[in-house]
Amino acid sequence: MRKTFCLPLSLLSLALILCCSLVSLGQNREKFVISAKAGGINAITGGATVSSRGGSAWEQLNVTDDLNSGDRVRTADDGRVEILLNPGSYLRVGSNSEVELSDNTLANLEVRLLRGTAIVEATGADGLELNIGISTPHTRLAIVRQGLYRLNVVPEDATELIVRKGRVILSDSHTKVKGGNKVVFSATTVSVAKLTNEEKKNKEEVEVWSKERAETLAKANRRINDRMLSSAFSSFRDPFLFSNRSVGLWFYNSRLGCYTFLPFFYGWGSPYGSSYSTSIYAPYIWNRPNGFSGNYPNGSGGASGSGSSGGGQSYPSTGGIRPPMPAPSSGTFGNGGNVGSGGREPRMINPETGNPMTRKMERAPDRPN
Repeated sequence: MRKTFCLPLSLLSLALILCCSLVSLGQNREKFVISAKAGGINAITGGATVSSRGGSAWEQLNVTDDLNSGDRVRTADDGRVEILLNPGSYLRVGSNSEVELSDNTLANLEVRLLRGTAIVEATGADGLELNIGISTPHTRLAIVRQGLYRLNVVPEDATELIVRKGRVILSDSHTKVKGGNKVVFSATTVSVAKLTNEEKKNKEEVEVWSKERAETLAKANRRINDRMLSSAFSSFRDPFLFSNRSVGLWFYNSRLGCYTFLPFFYGWGSPYGSSYSTSIYAPYIWNRPNGFSGNYPNGSGGASGSGSSGGGQSYPSTGGIRPPMPAPSSGTFGNGGNVGSGGREPRMINPETGNPMTRKMERAPDRPN
């Protein structure tokens, strides 16, 4: 009888260990529902490995991993990886490629493509200055506008940059390259030319995958509901994510198993055409009974309570610098509902001035279903 139960108990123990490990991984990623950090692995297909900064060993890359500065990622023949950059922007690495996250800070974000192909989808408002540094063995450049960018690197030959939409600045010459152009960098020369009709139509496999991912992430944004947002922000205690450089946050949608972009205010969309129709409604968050406590650092480095602005809205005191004030599409977080006292909906806030908008200014189309 003892022998009869020995094997099942062993299998049961192993199963419990595996289950606990899987739960631990899931909780670890879901623990940080809100984030503004770069370097999170958001999707993997096929084979991919990672090497830590200064290390020589390569280990299997997991979708729950977060890259630090200096970490490298390699993809196999069938491999593709999506990496989070600044909130709203993504790096998608194609097969047989190697990329290094040189600097994962939002202020000096830089990615180095050593070989292979990568797509950058950069989301931003019109006129917003982005700062995504890209380097290869042949050049350095900065993505400064929302758009779509493809890089191909052959280490001993050349780097090809295709700007389908957007704008980049070449570091060596400070030349601006706008959408619809191709740049080829070799060891000694740089050439810029308009994309031909054939180049505009032809899309590599990684570009097709990139567009599919963009649609998936926009869907993940649309499926964020009030309950999910309330749960996330009720325990949120990191006001420093609301910095002047931020235009939104990463929000983990556990139902789809990925981070998506949660902008501060209404009207953002992917350069592929999909909209991020769920946005943060700041006045609701600031005034939540279980939300922010108002203990934000003031100009002297201490902590202070909430200040107030026009329209009866309360704002955290941040030494005279307010976090961006989002303008919702309607209701609480842009999902409908009244949040003001007496059933009146509070005025939306102009993110530039921090003051309430007029009704004409704040009027926006309803969110799609």
